[in-house]
Amino acid sequence: MTSPTPPRHGRPARRLPAALAGATAGALVLGLAALPARAESGTGAPLGTVARTSGGAHFEPGPCPRTADPIPDLARAHCGTLTVPENRSRRHGRKISLAVAIIPAVGRRPASDPIVWLAGGPGDDAVSEIPMAVAGGLNRDRDVIFMSQRGTYSADPQLTCRNVDEFVANSLDLVFGAPSTGRLHVQETRRCRDQLVSRGADLGAYNGTESSADYDDLRKALGIKQWNVFGISYGTDLALQYMRLHPKGIRSVGIDGVLPPSLAGGAVTWKAAREGFDSIFKTCAEQPACNTRYPNLKDTFERLVVELEARPLTTTVTVPGRPEPVEVTLDGGLLVNWLTFASHLAAGVPRSIDELAHGNPQRIAEQYAGGKLSPQAIGRVSHGLVFGVFCSEWTPFESEADVIRAGRRAFPSFPRSVLANAPLLSWMHADCRAWDIPAAPRSIRKVTRSDIPTLVLSGGFDSQTAPSSGPYAARTLSRSIAVTVPYVAHVVFADSTCAQTMTVSFFDRPDAPDTRCLAGLRPPTFEIAP
Repeated sequence: MTSPTPPRHGRPARRLPAALAGATAGALVLGLAALPARAESGTGAPLGTVARTSGGAHFEPGPCPRTADPIPDLARAHCGTLTVPENRSRRHGRKISLAVAIIPAVGRRPASDPIVWLAGGPGDDAVSEIPMAVAGGLNRDRDVIFMSQRGTYSADPQLTCRNVDEFVANSLDLVFGAPSTGRLHVQETRRCRDQLVSRGADLGAYNGTESSADYDDLRKALGIKQWNVFGISYGTDLALQYMRLHPKGIRSVGIDGVLPPSLAGGAVTWKAAREGFDSIFKTCAEQPACNTRYPNLKDTFERLVVELEARPLTTTVTVPGRPEPVEVTLDGGLLVNWLTFASHLAAGVPRSIDELAHGNPQRIAEQYAGGKLSPQAIGRVSHGLVFGVFCSEWTPFESEADVIRAGRRAFPSFPRSVLANAPLLSWMHADCRAWDIPAAPRSIRKVTRSDIPTLVLSGGFDSQTAPSSGPYAARTLSRSIAVTVPYVAHVVFADSTCAQTMTVSFFDRPDAPDTRCLAGLRPPTFEIAP
């Protein structure tokens, strides 16, 4: 899940596309792959190599998209573009193009039903997530299809706004939760909006409803009778909408890091933080070495949030790739946001909190600044889609008071100034007032009821989308299997070989995935400082 103050900076480099570590610029990969892909229905040609029109959409084979980072797997992909209406309610409106890349199955006899990957965010580019899918073996027996969601990096138009990302990167010395910081952030959001509108973008057309129709059009335009869906993070929100709006042609669905459309917003993000943080604290308490060295970790963390919110602390750190030292101001809200992402590096969390409690904020400040200043945090995410989803599907159905009440239930000791900005979603309501687009129909918040076989994956350490949201979504999916993978943070497929094994086996046998690996999982060994 993404945010107006982009959380992408906090993701470790091995995981999701906007990450802690930097990378070189991407290169254009041309040509069609020599390796075979599944034959298209009725044509005998490899999937993605035949031009086809279906309704108002058209698929055209062509070169693979430009990417921000090199993606070697594109050298063997079949690529092209899907052209669709920007706004399907405007019959003669403009068209937009979405990049498509099809990674062929490794096996010599791939199954006839491919998998389509729904990226996270909102605003992340699916093509950039190809390495994660391939590393997890998702294309073992099936072709995997990646299409850039509308407005994302490899789509046309590309609704990114560097000014928002640069403001986040250059505001490390500001007090995170100060109203003055919020006003500056909203100013950059308004500037982003003005830029996109001046380029002709219909901002109200970048949302889950239109994206769901894009995927339905893609399936038809590729000539696929039936396929499987795998969504991560925000892609789970989109997958659940897609299942509800366009169920035809979906054989099975996997969702990982679940964000149900009926819950999406700040309240569930506070719930996620409570569940994920507590799971890490509890796991430390259960290890004698960790509990002895870092007793009462939960109380220590919550005390630090309160103290730093009252008296922010400023320190200077060195960030790789930056010649000059960087000044970082830590307040309570920043500490909460740091832990939300540090859950991906849980083994070092107790030590970092303990060092801060003893007057040394360096580890936390370096991690936080390193993510904010990473090249992968600048110019990659589609703010047009971020705010298109937030401001039409989330904020109209949840007030600022609702967010504060949810925060107070989760963290009663936190001051109101911290609770006003849910983790990942700082200044969201104020940003949405500046974005000024219509609310989606209330039906967007309906639960998805379906008998499509669904694998529902959650991580026990997930502090971005609540572990409990998986079983919540599963209760109205009559053929679902809900699994929580312990000791893993947001998007378990990225880090857990067990989750990868379950996912691949699920698409082979949707009613009986192989979950035996869960029995052998062990907690991390926490770092113990001298």
